[in-house]
Formats: sequence, C-alpha cells, structure tokens
Amino acid sequence: MSRGSNPGFDRHITIFSPEGRLYQVEYAFKAIAQSGLTTVGVRGTDSAVVVTQKKIPDKLVDPSTMTNMFKLTPLIGCVMTGHNADSRSQVHRARVEAGEWKYKFGYNITADVLCRKMADISQVYTQNAEMRPLGCCMIFVAVDPQQGPVLFKCDPAGYYCGFRATAVGAKQIEANSYLEKKLKKRPELSQDRTVQLAISCLSSVLSMDFKASELEVGLVTREQPKFRTLPEAEIEAHLIALAERE
Repeated sequence: MSRGSNPGFDRHITIFSPEGRLYQVEYAFKAIAQSGLTTVGVRGTDSAVVVTQKKIPDKLVDPSTMTNMFKLTPLIGCVMTGHNADSRSQVHRARVEAGEWKYKFGYNITADVLCRKMADISQVYTQNAEMRPLGCCMIFVAVDPQQGPVLFKCDPAGYYCGFRATAVGAKQIEANSYLEKKLKKRPELSQDRTVQLAISCLSSVLSMDFKASELEVGLVTREQPKFRTLPEAEIEAHLIALAERE
C-alpha cells in the first residue's frame, strides 16, 4: 500500500485502485484499531451487553467525564470505538435521527432502523469527495419489542449487521475467535453470564486482569429495557464472580 506502488489511489476517497480497493476506507478501519481500545458486545437470552476498556490519557483528566458509552434514546445505547471526536459527531447525528423519527411518526425508532440510517450516512461518506469516512465503529444494543435483545454493528464503510456476539478494535480478530469458540454450542446466557462472558473475553485476549475502574459496561435487559451503564460496584462484583469461577 506504499505510495510508490499505488501513486494517487490512496489520496482520494472516490477512486478505486486497480485491485478494486478503496484505500481511504481501509485506512478508516486502521484508525479504529490504532485507537488502542478493544470493545466486545454479547447478546444473551434476555439481555445484551457491551464492554469496553476505559483508558484515561492524562492523570489530570476527570475520569467521570470520559466515556465511550452513549444513550441514543432511552431504550437504545451504543458504544463507540475509534477517534473520540468522530465518535461524538456520529452519536450526535444518531440522536438527531432518532429525535426526528419520534417527531415524524410518533413512536420510538428501533435499533435496526437507526443502525441502517447511520450505515447509509457512513456509506455516502465513502463516495463523496468533500467528506472523509469517520474513523469510528458503532455497536448498538437494545431490547426490540418483537425480537427481544438485539446487537448491531455499523462500520465506516456503511456495512451493518446483527450479531450474537462481536468485537471491534485493536484485538478484534482474537476476540472474535474467542467468542466463536464460547458460543459454538449456543449456550443459554443469563444476564450475569452474558456480562461475565464479555468481560472474560476482553481479559483473555488482552492477557490482563482488570480493575473495575478500567472497564465500562453497558446493559439492556427484558426487565429493564432502558439502557444503563453499570456502576463500579456492580462491575467489581462481576469481576469477583469471574475470579471465583476460574
């Protein structure tokens, strides 16, 4: 992908290389991995969970103001991985889309429709020269009135899909293969088991033991369909339960 062998093809969003690749879109995926964070999402029987690392870049920063978890509507939450500023812009756009839908049709937007709308916007960024693709990936969780818990992922290329479990970020390949092994037999995942599977996946692929302050956990359940982030005390309880089980 060096400039010598492909002169010009990686400078424009709108130009295909002779191999049929869009280098700027590929670089957007690299930007997500370069953020250094890994995020895991798992859908259980009656809940959907997203877990991500919480890294504070500076000792002077107030940790309570740093987050990658966002509430888009009261019932739909998302976790962003990648460039922080791009992520906030994408979240703002998603909230605007959700608000417009509620105003226009009189009922809440569902997670799959919101994910499709955000994917459509991202796809337009890959074919317009005045915009660059956003260097961030969005994972949605919600409890659908018909389908129950749902987990969707939307990437900078404008591709979106529903998942039983997925990972994104620096160690996504290792995390995805870990999740494939664990979910091969389609186990019944209760709420606690779902949270603990997501945390153990992160812990395993990054080869580190987390403290509660180093993780962010977002959760929706059938009993409590409103998106919420777990406080440190609850995360600590899950970490202790994991340690005892192992």
